[in-house]
Amino acid sequence: MITLIPMTIRGAEKLRQELKQLKSIKRPRIISAIAEAREHGDLKENAEYHSAREEQSFCEGRIKEIESKLSNSQIIDIKKVSNNGRVIFGSTVSILNINNNERFTYQIVGDDESDFKKNLISINSPIARGLIGKKIDTIVVICTPGGDVEYKILKIDYI
Repeated sequence: MITLIPMTIRGAEKLRQELKQLKSIKRPRIISAIAEAREHGDLKENAEYHSAREEQSFCEGRIKEIESKLSNSQIIDIKKVSNNGRVIFGSTVSILNINNNERFTYQIVGDDESDFKKNLISINSPIARGLIGKKIDTIVVICTPGGDVEYKILKIDYI
């Protein structure tokens, strides 16, 4: 059974750009490095050759991984989803930490596009899992390494 991988339009585009860079720039550079290292003779003790082959293996693995993710992706354009007042994948949520009155705003995105410093949290993160399906003014309890934290949902945007 194939599991669909949720992804925003921005996340899918980011993966496509990485794939293009790997195939058109990095792969040819590695092939060139392998050919050059072969010219140096004995491959058993050729550090440049082994290093290039290792890099090639990593590059090809990443290409396959990205191609698989893109072919199994479910790209969601949150702007085209009617706002039903619930937190869903792709929505931007403003929350209040009830314990210390700190406010946070996060967009819930796919694993590959999450970046906590940019307030992009993975759909699989504890915060996102606790928020999904909830409405404004709901209080959710998120289990964190530092203990349970209560958050109140202040705003939900589909932007």
